[in-house]
Amino acid sequence: YRLLLENAEQLVLVCGRRELYLRRDGAASLSVLRAASLVVGLDGCIKAVGQADVIRNQFSEATFERIIDCSGKCVLPGLVDAHTHPVWAGDRVHEFAMKLAGASYMEIHQAGGGIHFTVEHTRKATEDELFTAFQHRLERMLRAGSTLVECKSGYGLNLDTELKILRVIERAKKSMDIGISSTYCGAHAVPKGKTAAEATDDIINNHLPKLKELKLNGEIHVDNIDVFCEKGVFDLESTRRILHAGKEMGLQINFHGDELHPMKSAELGAELGARAISHLEEVSDEGIAMMARAKCAAVLLPTTAYMLRLKQPQARKILEEGVIVALGSDFNPNAYCFSMPMVMHLACVNMKMSMNEALAAATINAAYALGKSDTHGSLEVGKQGDLLIINSSRWEHLIYQFGGHEALINYVIVKGKIVYENERCETMNSY
Repeated sequence: YRLLLENAEQLVLVCGRRELYLRRDGAASLSVLRAASLVVGLDGCIKAVGQADVIRNQFSEATFERIIDCSGKCVLPGLVDAHTHPVWAGDRVHEFAMKLAGASYMEIHQAGGGIHFTVEHTRKATEDELFTAFQHRLERMLRAGSTLVECKSGYGLNLDTELKILRVIERAKKSMDIGISSTYCGAHAVPKGKTAAEATDDIINNHLPKLKELKLNGEIHVDNIDVFCEKGVFDLESTRRILHAGKEMGLQINFHGDELHPMKSAELGAELGARAISHLEEVSDEGIAMMARAKCAAVLLPTTAYMLRLKQPQARKILEEGVIVALGSDFNPNAYCFSMPMVMHLACVNMKMSMNEALAAATINAAYALGKSDTHGSLEVGKQGDLLIINSSRWEHLIYQFGGHEALINYVIVKGKIVYENERCETMNSY
């Protein structure tokens, strides 16, 4: 066997009955075992989870590549970041000062800043430059506990640069331990010199057929399709056309909706069978009800509203209506946050989620939003052995300590392989 984790103070399964997602009532009763052990096989999948003495007897003859004593520590599923924009050149640190002085997101965007600033720099960057920066960002996400990350393109806005970004994501999928779900987001903004209608036609007639060809050749595998459905960007009809074309070629629909203005994006997503919709700060009551019925996940992004001083998504209402709620960091040059523990903390404080709900949203439900909750997002036999060990006797410290993950996360493990071991935890008490 590859790994034995022995005698954890708390082993947080998240769910234990093969649930593909947890709604609010399910998240309320998070499954936690005490004095528990876990075994990962050589195939990277979990082979056994249970009381330490039972596992000790069951595996008394077995050999393990690595045994970790988890006494006084907690074991949790690896975190899943359901929404990031991590491949780009040209940070926007200069715009942060403008925002603090009161400039709105759309004001900066219309002045040629925002997405357009990053697009300009990303178009100029080489594939190797983009890959190196992306690699460092993924490593920081991994150290903060994320073992599966959704990664979007979208800072190209022309076919060549979008493909360059998707090739960079493909390279990371093959060469790095962290799990990646890739998203084509060519409709992230309307490129300079084009109307939204022209951009829509370009995506449907040129971008998507090329992606289909590259997929058939085995060169690039994209999982999801995304559109920024927003006033002054892509309207409802353009969004519908692009998402429908993506669905036709087998991509999961997972898009930005109802962020700055009510657009009826949630209603559209539910109607098209979207797997997930992100943002939803301005979602309508009818949109919420339709998402609940369609089992369409709401990917809430507490960093965005926090950074832009917008009103927070109505997480409580969305949860109480029975929608499957996931969380994402929205890592991008506008919301520069790598850390899902900080995202969970903000979700609890600013969006009034409970800690149980936030953990479910950053594990099983975020995996569901990516169509991967059958293999990721909880510690159950048969699932991939992606997990965290934290240097604390109660799992809640992962959320309670705001920005404290650097001395708290002891190990990050992907497929039973230790991909990050934090020496500080041996010398420092994380309290």
